[in-house]
Amino acid sequence: MVVQPAAFLRTTLPLDLGQLDRLDSGRYHSIWLPDHMVSFWPDSIWTPEFTDLAVASPSPHRHLDGMAVAAAAAVLTENVPLVTSVVDTVRRHPASLAQSALTIDHLSKGRFVLGLGSGESENIVPYGFDFSRPVGRFEEALHVIRLLWDSAGPVDFDGRFFRLRHARLDTEPYEGRVPPIWIGASGPRSLDIAGRYADGWWPAGAWTPDDYAEKLSRVKASAERADRDPDGITPCFIQVCVMGRDEAELAEVLQAPLVKSFLLQVSAQVLDAFGFEHPMGADWGGFHDIDPGALTRERLVDFLDRVEPEMILAMVPHGTPAQVARVVKDYVDAGLRVPKILDYGAMAGLNYAAASARNVADAEDALLSLCGSVE
Repeated sequence: MVVQPAAFLRTTLPLDLGQLDRLDSGRYHSIWLPDHMVSFWPDSIWTPEFTDLAVASPSPHRHLDGMAVAAAAAVLTENVPLVTSVVDTVRRHPASLAQSALTIDHLSKGRFVLGLGSGESENIVPYGFDFSRPVGRFEEALHVIRLLWDSAGPVDFDGRFFRLRHARLDTEPYEGRVPPIWIGASGPRSLDIAGRYADGWWPAGAWTPDDYAEKLSRVKASAERADRDPDGITPCFIQVCVMGRDEAELAEVLQAPLVKSFLLQVSAQVLDAFGFEHPMGADWGGFHDIDPGALTRERLVDFLDRVEPEMILAMVPHGTPAQVARVVKDYVDAGLRVPKILDYGAMAGLNYAAASARNVADAEDALLSLCGSVE
């Protein structure tokens, strides 16, 4: 498998489907579509006081249904695979996911990839869904999806979370092949599940190339134990970075409140491993603890005052596009084959957002040049 970058299609308003022609040109391995109810950005700092992005959009939570947007993209493209990144198995029943995935795969003529994860609290708890035992629910949902896809007739199933009685899904797969399943996983149990079920994998967090390599080795070891081909699993990663054209611009980007807010997605335990005390306190659990509507302005102002640029620089690749590409190449050496370079510099404001797309494209070009014949 050659190294090839992935693209994002943002599933927020205003929706830009006009870029699909460019993304379908052959440059990208696949297009990844997020599926959220809300974003990580706290409401209390999504205001003109903190960012001019709030002038352009009244809310960071104007999300559309990722599966529905994938269906639209399926009929507007011809070549590139489409991947949900990721749909959780709490808000949607696995039978519905199984049917929707087959539907979009027919619409795309075999180019759909069902990307799944166990879920994040901000998309689940406010809406009254049961978020207890998410990993167990996730594994059982995967089993139900495979059962419905692989069974020739009606099936019965008695699980802890799901039950089927004479349930059937007679829609045949497109050209006899069910959609691949990619899994977002980072914890030991989830990595084991990925090895047993996944056709592709990306971690929710891998903070160094060694960390990525160790997680990937766990996935492959699990695949081997399940008598699956470990090399048949596509290694992916959403590589968060911060870019500027020079040191002065990078320093400006790092002072932006929404860029500083990236650290809300990092747990105190992880940040401590890099030698820093978390500005949210020693018990902060990272993105699992984010409640965008409940984090007050006062608490976030205190948080922002405590964020040091060095904290962010320790966590993510940074610098010029060429410098970021050299770090991402280290992840390629650790096994990564499909990177999505995600520049948080775009969150520094409208001017930076406009420049970010060029920075990402330049970083992709530099990475491909570095990778050369890597397969």
